[in-house]
Amino acid sequence: MKKYNFTLFADYFQFYIQDELVEGDLSNSWNDEAVKYFIAFAPGKIGVGTVRNTNVPVELEILEEIPNYNEGEFEIINECSIEINSGKLVIAGCTDYFPDAKRIKLERGIYGVRVYYSNLNKISENGLDGEDSYKLSLWKVKDLIPFKNIKIDFFRRHTTS
Repeated sequence: MKKYNFTLFADYFQFYIQDELVEGDLSNSWNDEAVKYFIAFAPGKIGVGTVRNTNVPVELEILEEIPNYNEGEFEIINECSIEINSGKLVIAGCTDYFPDAKRIKLERGIYGVRVYYSNLNKISENGLDGEDSYKLSLWKVKDLIPFKNIKIDFFRRHTTS
């Protein structure tokens, strides 16, 4: 297992992972369902929604097999897949300068992706500070996995700026 920890600027309430060679953005992917489940995707790219549009902690782990988890630790759990053709996974905030974004070398192929969202209600009234955190687990799979929401136990709270 390889584990990485990042602090990403979640401008527009999101960050993403993608194959290094994929172009374009996710603006057309953020439909009502994507907003509801805090996740959007397009070929080779996944956008993870956040409850704050500031710096957020993100853990990313590369595993040998599908992960076990304790459902009680998370408000939202989503599963999907991503194809990595370049051998490099990019992780960044959506407005980060792409050439400077973090890159992780991966074996080319298809990866299952599970996204875990924690402490989503533990944010300040102004939405700038909080204990929310985001974890992504990736593991090699043979075929693309259709999107699946495993758990959602969270309702958006409106904040004031």
